[in-house]
Amino acid sequence: METEVPSKLLTTLSTAADIVRRHDFVQVFSHYDADGVSSAAIIAKTLLRAGKEFRVTLFTTLNDVNMDIIRNTKAECMIITDLGASYIDQLDAMDCDIVVLDHHTVISEARRVCYANPHLYGIDGMTSGCGATMSLLFSVTMDESNWDLVQIAFAGIAGDRQHINGLTGLNTHLLEEGVRRGHIEEMAGSLIPSGDLMTELFLTTDPYIRGVSGDSEGVSKLLSDAGIPHGKSFIDLDDEERRRLSSLIAVKLTAQGVQLSSMNEIARKRYYLKGMRMDAEQLSAILNGCGRSGVGGIGVAAGMGDERSLTIGRELTRESARAVVESMVALDAAGLNQMEHIQWFDSTDSGFTGMLCGIAMQCIGHPDKPTIGLNRSKDPVNISSRGMWSQLDRGVDLSVVMREGCASVGGSGGGHRIASGGSIPADKVDEFLARIDAMVASQIGSSR
Repeated sequence: METEVPSKLLTTLSTAADIVRRHDFVQVFSHYDADGVSSAAIIAKTLLRAGKEFRVTLFTTLNDVNMDIIRNTKAECMIITDLGASYIDQLDAMDCDIVVLDHHTVISEARRVCYANPHLYGIDGMTSGCGATMSLLFSVTMDESNWDLVQIAFAGIAGDRQHINGLTGLNTHLLEEGVRRGHIEEMAGSLIPSGDLMTELFLTTDPYIRGVSGDSEGVSKLLSDAGIPHGKSFIDLDDEERRRLSSLIAVKLTAQGVQLSSMNEIARKRYYLKGMRMDAEQLSAILNGCGRSGVGGIGVAAGMGDERSLTIGRELTRESARAVVESMVALDAAGLNQMEHIQWFDSTDSGFTGMLCGIAMQCIGHPDKPTIGLNRSKDPVNISSRGMWSQLDRGVDLSVVMREGCASVGGSGGGHRIASGGSIPADKVDEFLARIDAMVASQIGSSR
């Protein structure tokens, strides 16, 4: 059964395409994570093919400081991807032509800006359409021959983990078209990471396996216990070897308290990008690594298919993965700070706040409490929050918690119910944690 794109969304995208066609130069603003870099790469490739000049700027977040940068940018046309939902009113007040392709919680509807967001059409932007999804739909509205860029979109979908519990909504439409046109292939998932097992088990944080991740001796023992010779890759394993190794990993994860639902998420379907000869999660990791390493331009070029940038991105990703697993081992040893309704940690030394927050929530945290990560390396302090589906079922909404919690102490925040971020003044951290602990308690209480 084919998935339909809402007619109102198609109308908005057609308007957006008409706006962009009128201009020779377009300024692109996007987020610096995998979804943001994927979105920017799709838009950049689309503009390049359309003969437009453009410039891409990536932000770690959209806040008042970065809004000033947008306001002071001398461009008659702007495209903002994977950002903007919290600032529609301010963007509306600007004079230039602006297209916003976002998927975060809608705060207000646009009066003048051309604004496409899944939530505006009754589609959940947390699960069923990300920034890259919206960018791809815009791209194919500009020119249907751009459907090959669906491969980049899947890196964004994977980066925002919208494939974890199966594709839905607009993402299903992208899969159907991607498969039909020969760009995407679905593959069965596994708890075992792809690639060389000695290397990938050492580096894995999805899942983080206590005593294996970041531990060469632990990796060696796990493979020996599974009767698998060192030097083998995932693709070399026969069915029996895969079963033994997967079973041992499941036993270890169960022992460290990982929920069955999380293990099912880890063993999710994979999506192979035929033209790029890698799966969506590999490309996602490359783009995310570039963005978070401060070389987002290389990430955008890698997403656009530049081989040299992809090579640099792979090297950065390997270095980043090693740093993340080392930081995760240290966090596991230190443990999370427990409050009544939330748990938190300080990642100032590592800087991988969002990534560690997600890994900790899934692999070492108390499953009933949202996890909060703090990075105090600058003022304002950057905050990340992650929840679990079971928490959402009990009434937790982290988009509200971060938006209202940050605002209550003079900061700003927002995002999705299950994953949100923000920033707050450095001297307000303790007050902020107390406030959001009470907010989560209230959300759980009011849902009973």
